[in-house]
Amino acid sequence: MGEKPGRDVEKIYSTSEFVAKLRRLADALEAGERFEIRVAGERVYVPARAEFNVEHEREGDEEEIEFQLKWTNS
Repeated sequence: MGEKPGRDVEKIYSTSEFVAKLRRLADALEAGERFEIRVAGERVYVPARAEFNVEHEREGDEEEIEFQLKWTNS
């Protein structure tokens, strides 16, 4: 399988869509299963072995929290 091209996209979701995705993620984590999500037209498979972190950024009067899942494809 060839190497996938680089990608950096951000997708805005409604509150109900975001909640549904978080709920599916939590269910997959609890079950020790991979998580599958479609982001901006591409299906992404997050393995159960992924690492998780929470990032908080502040710049001026804007703040941001990112829930990150990181893994290496092998």
